[in-house]
Amino acid sequence: MVAPVRRALVLLVLAAAALLVVVDRAVTPLTPVRAAGARVYGAAESAFGVATRVFGGDGRLRELERENAALRARLLSSGTRSAGRLSVPGGYQGVAAHVVGFGRGRSVAIDAGASAGLGRDMTVLDADGLVGKVTWAGPGTASVSLITDAGSSIGARVAGSGELGVVTGVPGAGLRLSLFDPNAPVEVGDQVVTLGSAGGRPYVAGVPIGTVTALESAPGAATRTALVRPAARLSALGLVAVIVPRPER
Repeated sequence: MVAPVRRALVLLVLAAAALLVVVDRAVTPLTPVRAAGARVYGAAESAFGVATRVFGGDGRLRELERENAALRARLLSSGTRSAGRLSVPGGYQGVAAHVVGFGRGRSVAIDAGASAGLGRDMTVLDADGLVGKVTWAGPGTASVSLITDAGSSIGARVAGSGELGVVTGVPGAGLRLSLFDPNAPVEVGDQVVTLGSAGGRPYVAGVPIGTVTALESAPGAATRTALVRPAARLSALGLVAVIVPRPER
């Protein structure tokens, strides 16, 4: 009884995903159609998630709830404070979501959207560090561009020295840090965090980006560069949080 139900739900989710791909490629300018597709996909994913929790046992459900509660406790803040290795500025809160699929290029889909307050250019992170930014939000789902995307560009700071630079995605190599000062001190093992954007979008300040793993040598270059390993496990994402402004009272 359980197996046929699961198979039926999986087929439903796959069919909805296929519909979204067709809509996205053929009628991208038709926002209402895309939003409708997002509703279908979101509903199918929610149904599948509920069935998985029911048939997967109470143990897994409790585990997810504990993860959710722990991440919320670390992220939600009434003022600027340090939450473990994460620094969440006042005026923001974390909306928890689960990664439910992979999109085109270096992107993922999450099961939260505009109905939860999500919008374009919002920071996405997990308990380890920066994941990316929201690039599109439907009613119940959203697309997130990962920091390793080739088009990614993030203002950064080297923790400790405070040196400033830009972190970009490098296909097949992870991330590259380009420091503005070609003589800036940087060593393997240095931690790199977000510099922060105006209004906290697309990136809030102080979120771990990664760790310097190798220094690159380019005599006469205008900048100093290094390779960086992402802090977040981007190949094994599960529970994430999107940083959104707190609603005004």
